[in-house]
Amino acid sequence: MSFTIAPEAVARPNRSQLFIPGSRPEIFAKGVASATDVLNLDLEDAVAPDQKVQARKNIIAALQEEDFGQKVVSVRINGLDTHYCYRDVVDLIEQAGERLDMIMIPKVGKAADLYAIDMLVTQAEMAVGRKKKIKFEVIMETALGLTNMKEIVQATPRLESVHFGVADYAASMGMAVTGIGGTQSHYGMLADGEGDRGYSLTDPWHYPIVQMVATARAHGILPVDGPFGDFSDDEAYLAQARRSQVLGCAGKWAIHPKQVALANDVFTPNEEIIGRAQRILDAMAQAERDGLGAVTLDGKLIDIASIRQAKVIMGQAEMIAKQHG
Repeated sequence: MSFTIAPEAVARPNRSQLFIPGSRPEIFAKGVASATDVLNLDLEDAVAPDQKVQARKNIIAALQEEDFGQKVVSVRINGLDTHYCYRDVVDLIEQAGERLDMIMIPKVGKAADLYAIDMLVTQAEMAVGRKKKIKFEVIMETALGLTNMKEIVQATPRLESVHFGVADYAASMGMAVTGIGGTQSHYGMLADGEGDRGYSLTDPWHYPIVQMVATARAHGILPVDGPFGDFSDDEAYLAQARRSQVLGCAGKWAIHPKQVALANDVFTPNEEIIGRAQRILDAMAQAERDGLGAVTLDGKLIDIASIRQAKVIMGQAEMIAKQHG
């Protein structure tokens, strides 16, 4: 282990993150009643330009009136390149009360973007005497954002999570794709040889996801996988979520309420996984008492690294149980 220890990420569940357009207050109640860990009320891509001012008013009213329970509540503001951005920030903090937990900042390209929003938020908080400090989420969804990810995740102590915005990332990179996430039929490889060579699909999102996760985890920030557009295809959503979970993401977006249960299932350690993690901890505790550094369990080697993996799983299970038990 390095002498430099990576900071711990915030200890809260972020398995599912449900997005509700601010222009549709009639469905806010569905988001409130859902089992999502984080509820995002959206002012950006899901809202047409001529509806953005009213959407902001709708969200402010909901933050004043709704009982969100234990949910973390976030609002995705408009980008820094729009004239809506500053008013989103100021009006939310000055008018919405204390219930807002986070602001999600889209298309972040440089650390200076966070500096700018931090300045606005800090001044607005001071002006109204806000007791609870707003936290930030950012979306990594451009080539510039991926290139500057190391600086972005260190830009402000307000930052809690970074998310992969797959559709805008694809557009920024000039990728020849139209779907939001998932496999791409033209992104694959033929096997060597002749005859039926076979065609294997590969993951076009692997590199940015791994880069995002590694950078975020190194600086104590939660990495979260973004949207999967085809909400009629549960199997494909689950496949992408499981891939993200294996790579280290803390959770995944839901753009439809039905995806919340899918994400929660993938990112909640099940009884079998928890049981094995506990057996690893028990076996290593016995090995330590016996003066051994490694032992076998079910025919497989387990050592100190196995303990770290098991403790991560047990920590996740305990955190979720505490939050939702």
